[in-house]
Amino acid sequence: MTPGAYDAVVVGGGPGGFGAATWLARYRARVLLVDGGEQRNRWVDRSHGYLGDDPVTPRDLLGRAGRQLAAYPEVEQRAAQVRHCARRPDAMFAVTLDTDAEVVAARLVLATGVEDAFPEVAGFFEHYGAGVFHCPTCDGYETQGRDVVALGWSAEVTGFALSLLGWAASVTVVTDGRRFEGDDGQRAELARAGVAVLEDDATELLGTRGDLRALRLRRMGELPCQVAFFSIAHRPRTALARQLRCVLTPEGYIEVDAEAATSVPGVYAAGDVTPGLHLVQVAAAKGAIAGVACARSLRGEGADPDGWQDRLPGYSSAMTEPNRPAMVPDAGRLDELETEIDEIRGRVDDPLGQGDAHFIDGGQPADDRTDDLVAPPDPEA
Repeated sequence: MTPGAYDAVVVGGGPGGFGAATWLARYRARVLLVDGGEQRNRWVDRSHGYLGDDPVTPRDLLGRAGRQLAAYPEVEQRAAQVRHCARRPDAMFAVTLDTDAEVVAARLVLATGVEDAFPEVAGFFEHYGAGVFHCPTCDGYETQGRDVVALGWSAEVTGFALSLLGWAASVTVVTDGRRFEGDDGQRAELARAGVAVLEDDATELLGTRGDLRALRLRRMGELPCQVAFFSIAHRPRTALARQLRCVLTPEGYIEVDAEAATSVPGVYAAGDVTPGLHLVQVAAAKGAIAGVACARSLRGEGADPDGWQDRLPGYSSAMTEPNRPAMVPDAGRLDELETEIDEIRGRVDDPLGQGDAHFIDGGQPADDRTDDLVAPPDPEA
């Protein structure tokens, strides 16, 4: 290991990044967590469904995670953006921050998340995270008995709007002046479900934060609603993954295996930047998987993915090396252990020379005699 280098740099301070850094620390790896403060839900008042913390504000959840992580002496946290990542000739990673500082690491965990495209509607950020949301799974439960607007125009807004009907009293699709891109079948499906599609401009959200009243449309006037969702576009933050030439899925997420390993040896990914559900609890779980797999890779435990063998920097520290002779004894030590076992066997077999006790070989007593201290008594005796 290069002197002064980190075992791992975790990029991103959301649930995925904190999950990865926590488990790396618990494996005594030296970790740097770099966070630029651009979590997707940073405007949200409450996150839901996190086991043991439902609801919770993202600020409180991540604040506690940061304080708990700081208790591990192996971890350093920096508020910065990672500008560039590259593999060095020695197979270590050079990580350049927007402060122009450069750090070196044996492994990387990318937990960079996603960013949303927002509708250009007056009052949007006054209501975003209180009465306006992007995720029906996360916030649909709170729409029960309410009138909901779904802002969007792509074909995907069909499923988005229909899923909201599982909670809301009514759902109306507003395309913000675009033509709805769904086909005739999707239009008919929405109509059968009672979902109107209004191809009108959304100009303003009305009401105060936490008390949304209506969406003003350019031609049709005020459309009453108590909750609004938007489904426009979101983009995984994969700039660093592209620099490292990680394979991406057709949808643009970082492709990972079951252990959160990417196609690039030594690089792991976790959280919303990988495929799957975008939920806080799922992101934290993905981070835990990435952190444990990364830590075990540093220790030389487990099985690295195909193509990673002999392409990772070696690891040498008090965390692993002193344990290896004991874990894998050499031939001389095995002979010593065998002699010690024979001596113990002799003492236990007949400690007083009276034949009162003996060793059990292969799970069975050598004859009909047993000793309660060596084998359990026969329940039928």
